[in-house]
Amino acid sequence: MDFNEAFGPGDVDGGLINVVVEIGKGSSLKIEWDRENKVMKLDRVEPAIFAKPTSYGFIPQTLDEDGDELDVLILTDEPLPTGLVMEGRVIGVMKFVDDGEVDDKVVVVPSDDRNTGDAITSLDQVHPQLIKQIEFHFNNYKALKKPGSTKVEHWGDAAEAIEVIHESIQRWNDK
Repeated sequence: MDFNEAFGPGDVDGGLINVVVEIGKGSSLKIEWDRENKVMKLDRVEPAIFAKPTSYGFIPQTLDEDGDELDVLILTDEPLPTGLVMEGRVIGVMKFVDDGEVDDKVVVVPSDDRNTGDAITSLDQVHPQLIKQIEFHFNNYKALKKPGSTKVEHWGDAAEAIEVIHESIQRWNDK
């Protein structure tokens, strides 16, 4: 299935977006959506010490400045399986640069999280230790191969994330 044909970005202005999961939390497998072949593809195996601190995916029908669909960090207690499509509530954005290219990460929680009672509605409510772990991961996950090639620039709120999503939708529409 082509996720970009089957799903749009979602209700962006309402803060609810569609997310396609590529990598489950805790995995060291770098799985990526191959847009041309319409398949999830193993790109590489990362060192186990750099397993993903969150599940990871993308927003359909978007393009970030790096030419890939806009990335999403999904905050859940359990890992999510590759290929799952979910509705996420936008709570923020991690402004990120990878090898000199903008590669932002929108941060979401499930739109219906009955386990927490939908307790997290903004980035400010995420435990500071998790934010530190995510930032450490992304600042260092390429350190063994390309030291200094990644940098978390700052964290933004949901309004900033929605602006980033709209810009990415525009790039998709202009392609």
